[in-house]
Amino acid sequence: MSYSEFTTIGKVKQAFGLTTVEGVKFFPPIEPIAPTMTLASFLEDSLPVAVATGSEKARSELIISPILLEVRKILHRQVSLFSGEEFTVDPITGLNGVCDFILSSSPELLEIEAPVVMIVEAKKADLKTGIGQCIAEMVAAQKFNEVKDNAIPAIYGTITSGMQWRFMKLEGQTVTIDLTDYPLVPVEQILGFLVWMVQQGQLKG
Repeated sequence: MSYSEFTTIGKVKQAFGLTTVEGVKFFPPIEPIAPTMTLASFLEDSLPVAVATGSEKARSELIISPILLEVRKILHRQVSLFSGEEFTVDPITGLNGVCDFILSSSPELLEIEAPVVMIVEAKKADLKTGIGQCIAEMVAAQKFNEVKDNAIPAIYGTITSGMQWRFMKLEGQTVTIDLTDYPLVPVEQILGFLVWMVQQGQLKG
């Protein structure tokens, strides 16, 4: 198995003995973060193209990647971003495969050191289809950090189509799923959420 084979929430819950709490908003009041002129200008040009094309590649390159790079810039490049990276933690239980995006609390760019936010690009823009995979990747990140003696209170995850974002949190064996689909616009809100999640991941357990 691999992350992509966890196609349902039930499958990943059974595999790892998880409990889910659905429809709970776990974000506190978070200040929006204004994008740089560079990102704002880029999105102004790229969004119409990404939406019109509708392909996963276009959404990845023209929306998701630039936003995640902006998060790294906001955090003074003290975090790292991995895209399309192999992340093998425990192949026997299916915790292996390629992850769409990983935000790490370490500035190390050559190897994944401290994953805190796992981002899954929704297939065919359907956010529900990515939930099981994202949870599996969050479990892998949790186990990875524990083995590295870098346990943190929570691992965060998001499934996104680029235009819509859904967020989750893994604490212990409990996954909290915010069923709100947050729109990309205003991007200030999404940037605020992503930066907050990384900052929470930098807190040690």
